[in-house]
Amino acid sequence: MNTQQIIAIAIFAIVMLLIISEKIDRTVVALSGAALMFVFKILTFEEGISHIDFNTLFVLIGMMIVVSIVKKSGLFEYVAILTAKISKGDPSKIMVYFMIITAFLSAVLDNVTTVLLIGPMTLVISDILSINPIPFLITQILASNIGGTSTLIGDPPNIMIGSAAGLSFGDFIVNLGPIIVIILAIVIVIFKIFYRKQLVKSEESEKLIANLDEKKAIQDKTLLVKSILVLIMILIGFMSHSKLGIESSVVALSGACILLL
Repeated sequence: MNTQQIIAIAIFAIVMLLIISEKIDRTVVALSGAALMFVFKILTFEEGISHIDFNTLFVLIGMMIVVSIVKKSGLFEYVAILTAKISKGDPSKIMVYFMIITAFLSAVLDNVTTVLLIGPMTLVISDILSINPIPFLITQILASNIGGTSTLIGDPPNIMIGSAAGLSFGDFIVNLGPIIVIILAIVIVIFKIFYRKQLVKSEESEKLIANLDEKKAIQDKTLLVKSILVLIMILIGFMSHSKLGIESSVVALSGACILLL
């Protein structure tokens, strides 16, 4: 082992320890570690840039822009309130429905963005029902990871694997979709049993949920229609990008640009 390899291992170890400790912002730590790799000439700048998966970055950037715009229409709040009303205030059903919605959104958007959207809505619903939000949040974390595994864009590792191996959106769905549905069903059953004593329905909670109006959550109907159309276009684009010979990042950024325009 030469000197450069020892320095590289030392930098990596320090970076990992600082990230785990959470005493310094993770972004600052990661960028500082990368800078040290250049300073000690372990990598040239060109070599460092070549290791960046821009396809993955641009898919995430594009989808986060899309979601941030769609959010302004009130679509996600509408879905959350409607789901709570369909469950008639039953916390156990709300947990199951939110898990299914989280898994689905993680598959067609990405799991990081999905959790950022579903999390605040969950806290609002649990506050209305005056119940502990932990069962909802824990199950949504699992559902997000499970659902995100099923598609090319659902999880950053999937995007990187798909980009490196030349796998398409359809390849992921065909090979992972059926297994993911089974795993999600098993996890739902396990957590329904595990949290059965904490998630108890009451007449008061049913009345509180019944009084909510999901239509009031829609803030911009015109934007809502545009958002749904663009999301459908993006989904079609992801499903056919390999046949069209374009990268998934192009689809995501194109959808983002259309909504921005």
